[in-house]
Amino acid sequence: MILSPKIIATLLAPAALALFQPTAAWSSGLIDNVNGITTAADGRIARFNGLLIAPDGTVEKRLAEGEKLPKKQRLDYRLDAKGMTLIPGFVDARADVMRLAIALLSLDLSGATSADDVATRVAGYAAEGRRWILGYGWDASRWPASPAALPTATALDRAAPDTPVWLVDASGEQGWANSAALKLAGITAATAQPAGGRIVMAGGRPTGILTGTAMDLVEKIVPRPAPKDLDAAFLKAQAAYLARGITAVGDMATSMADWQTWRRAGDRDALRLRIIGYVGAIEDLPLIAGPQQTPWLYAGRLRLAGVDLAIDGGLATRRAWLSAPYADAPGTSGESLLGDTRLRNQMSRAAMDGFQIILAAHGDRATREAADAMAEMGGAYLARGRWRIDGADLIGTGDLTGLPADRLSITISPAALSDAGALASDRLGPLATSRAYGWKGLATSQIGLAFSGAGPFAPLAPLEAIRLAMTRETVAGQPFGGFRPDQRLSFAEAFRAATAGGAAALGAGGRFGTLAPGEQADFILLDRDIELAQPASIPNIRVIETWIGGQKIVLEAKK
Repeated sequence: MILSPKIIATLLAPAALALFQPTAAWSSGLIDNVNGITTAADGRIARFNGLLIAPDGTVEKRLAEGEKLPKKQRLDYRLDAKGMTLIPGFVDARADVMRLAIALLSLDLSGATSADDVATRVAGYAAEGRRWILGYGWDASRWPASPAALPTATALDRAAPDTPVWLVDASGEQGWANSAALKLAGITAATAQPAGGRIVMAGGRPTGILTGTAMDLVEKIVPRPAPKDLDAAFLKAQAAYLARGITAVGDMATSMADWQTWRRAGDRDALRLRIIGYVGAIEDLPLIAGPQQTPWLYAGRLRLAGVDLAIDGGLATRRAWLSAPYADAPGTSGESLLGDTRLRNQMSRAAMDGFQIILAAHGDRATREAADAMAEMGGAYLARGRWRIDGADLIGTGDLTGLPADRLSITISPAALSDAGALASDRLGPLATSRAYGWKGLATSQIGLAFSGAGPFAPLAPLEAIRLAMTRETVAGQPFGGFRPDQRLSFAEAFRAATAGGAAALGAGGRFGTLAPGEQADFILLDRDIELAQPASIPNIRVIETWIGGQKIVLEAKK
């Protein structure tokens, strides 16, 4: 994607960069008169009234109500928070920073209601004379269930007959191309189906829908963003995370281009968000990190920690690997993206060099495969660092027998409840009511629970995620059909998953996440008490300030 010089100049102007300038140099200070809320070591909620920050940006001490400063304590600044609520910064444990970044500068289709609606939006973009039309975020599962509503190349051809169009859906697992893009990619009725993907056909011809690895056939010919475009896009994504009170993210499928974008931001002192990267292919580990995890770079803002291996896909595209056929598609039970031998070989290679391993698994069969593969690695490997299973839409504590609970994190997306809706019940049948999104048992065990967003183009909405996990209800207060109200989390459990649980999942427990002494002073100030708020009102809480490493981050450009 090529950005216009005007857009680049606007995004890189001093006024825009002011978003990320710290308000002061490193100094010792006190955030006083706060309604402090955090997670204690036992998982319960702990409260405090002041936060003493050391000159290196770490927490020196949490002050209880009435507790005085240590004698001879020298302060360079003191902030009266006037009773605002102070909590640790939120953590998005599974993100795709640069895919979000590019999407923010492309055609947003997240609100599209039909194929015709998408075509109308594409036509508006085509009128601007673009070389390519790129869009993200459409979700056909929310559209009317009729043949006319299905995404096809023909629908896009009417909107942009001569301009190639490539639109990636909300899950990031399927793309929609028009005929011009299919032609440029050389995709015809005779094109062989790639392993791990599918060219969807109808009447012996490509429909324009490509899933999994088949998407690479188009994506390899889409113009690559220039480094300056990536730099501009990253600033927008960083601002989006910080505005939500997210101070750290785990980035999946980190590429060399992504890594260099963040290094450039760090070099010019524009990197504020903490990013822990995980490559998507084992071959990329030595390319980016070398023989082991990288050190923490740029004052602890950046690190390459491990590898993310996808065992299956998601429910939305019926690529989640199930133990039984889909209720609405008896001919398929999903797919395994990595064979047993290849999966275990890649895990061994990563573990031997001390890299953290994440296994992405959504279906119940995939989750069992992930647990079996981890157990087979043996105690010596499992004792190193933290292991993760991400997705886990159909997980149960019985699936994890034999794994060290205190070294295992499960990353879930509360937004999956609202995004799946009736879709999961239709596709899963009895599995929906017996296994779908069974989080309570995980939260009450030693297993760490962490939150993530719903997909690459929907970063974690932390406040809404806490509400969803606590209520398992729609905004209107209606229960999601078949989604087990007994699996509601308590506030303490949901809060921990959005903060300390995310830090632990990233191998950063004890570094940030609870504001304990010695941790980084990453916190946010809220306009009300999040614990005492009614669950339905939690998403209405406003993030007033975001601090990272003891420095306030200005979220609005200077006038």
